[in-house]
Amino acid sequence: MAARKNLSQNDACREKIQTSQLINRLQDSVLKKSETDAEPEELTTNQLKAIEILLRKSLPDLSAVTIGGGDTPVKLTFEWLTPQS
Repeated sequence: MAARKNLSQNDACREKIQTSQLINRLQDSVLKKSETDAEPEELTTNQLKAIEILLRKSLPDLSAVTIGGGDTPVKLTFEWLTPQS
Protein backbone atom coordinates (compact mmCIF):
# COMPACT_ATOMS: atom_id res chain seq x y z
CA MET A 1 0.00 0.00 0.00
CA ALA A 2 1.41 3.38 -0.98
CA ALA A 3 1.94 6.05 1.65
CA ARG A 4 -0.61 8.83 1.68
CA LYS A 5 0.71 12.15 0.47
CA ASN A 6 -2.05 14.48 1.61
CA LEU A 7 -2.78 13.85 5.29
CA SER A 8 -4.65 17.14 5.74
CA GLN A 9 -7.46 15.98 3.45
CA ASN A 10 -9.21 14.17 6.30
CA ASP A 11 -9.21 17.32 8.45
CA ALA A 12 -10.58 19.38 5.58
CA CYS A 13 -13.34 16.82 4.98
CA ARG A 14 -14.28 16.78 8.66
CA GLU A 15 -14.53 20.56 8.70
CA LYS A 16 -16.91 20.49 5.74
CA ILE A 17 -19.17 17.87 7.28
CA GLN A 18 -20.65 19.65 10.27
CA THR A 19 -23.32 18.23 12.50
CA SER A 20 -25.52 21.27 12.06
CA GLN A 21 -25.47 20.86 8.29
CA LEU A 22 -26.59 17.25 8.60
CA ILE A 23 -29.40 18.15 10.97
CA ASN A 24 -30.53 21.01 8.72
CA ARG A 25 -30.59 18.65 5.72
CA LEU A 26 -32.79 16.19 7.61
CA GLN A 27 -35.11 18.94 8.86
CA ASP A 28 -35.47 20.45 5.42
CA SER A 29 -36.34 17.08 3.96
CA VAL A 30 -38.94 16.36 6.65
CA LEU A 31 -40.45 19.85 6.67
CA LYS A 32 -40.36 20.12 2.87
CA LYS A 33 -38.22 23.25 2.94
CA SER A 34 -35.57 24.20 0.44
CA GLU A 35 -33.43 27.17 -0.42
CA THR A 36 -35.65 27.81 -3.42
CA ASP A 37 -39.42 27.65 -3.72
CA ALA A 38 -39.16 24.30 -5.51
CA GLU A 39 -39.65 21.06 -3.62
CA PRO A 40 -36.44 19.78 -2.00
CA GLU A 41 -35.07 16.55 -3.34
CA GLU A 42 -35.84 13.49 -1.28
CA LEU A 43 -32.97 11.85 0.52
CA THR A 44 -32.00 8.43 -0.73
CA THR A 45 -31.56 5.44 1.57
CA ASN A 46 -27.78 5.73 1.21
CA GLN A 47 -27.84 9.42 2.11
CA LEU A 48 -29.97 8.74 5.19
CA LYS A 49 -27.65 5.95 6.33
CA ALA A 50 -24.60 8.15 5.85
CA ILE A 51 -26.21 10.98 7.84
CA GLU A 52 -27.14 8.52 10.60
CA ILE A 53 -23.57 7.20 10.85
CA LEU A 54 -22.05 10.69 10.92
CA LEU A 55 -24.53 11.93 13.53
CA ARG A 56 -23.80 8.93 15.76
CA LYS A 57 -20.14 9.91 15.69
CA SER A 58 -20.81 13.57 16.47
CA LEU A 59 -23.83 13.55 18.80
CA PRO A 60 -24.33 11.44 21.91
CA ASP A 61 -27.19 8.98 21.86
CA LEU A 62 -29.92 9.74 24.37
CA SER A 63 -30.78 6.74 26.48
CA ALA A 64 -32.77 6.10 29.61
CA VAL A 65 -30.73 5.70 32.77
CA THR A 66 -32.06 3.85 35.77
CA ILE A 67 -30.47 4.47 39.14
CA GLY A 68 -31.15 1.74 41.62
CA GLY A 69 -29.84 0.85 45.03
CA GLY A 70 -30.39 -2.85 44.75
CA ASP A 71 -32.26 -3.93 47.87
CA THR A 72 -31.98 -0.51 49.54
CA PRO A 73 -33.60 2.71 48.36
CA VAL A 74 -31.48 5.45 46.82
CA LYS A 75 -31.43 8.86 48.50
CA LEU A 76 -30.55 11.86 46.37
CA THR A 77 -29.80 15.15 48.09
CA PHE A 78 -29.52 18.45 46.26
CA GLU A 79 -28.12 21.43 48.16
CA TRP A 80 -27.02 24.94 47.31
CA LEU A 81 -23.35 25.58 47.84
CA THR A 82 -22.56 28.40 50.22
CA PRO A 83 -20.36 31.10 48.67
CA GLN A 84 -16.75 31.11 49.81
CA SER A 85 -15.64 34.36 51.45
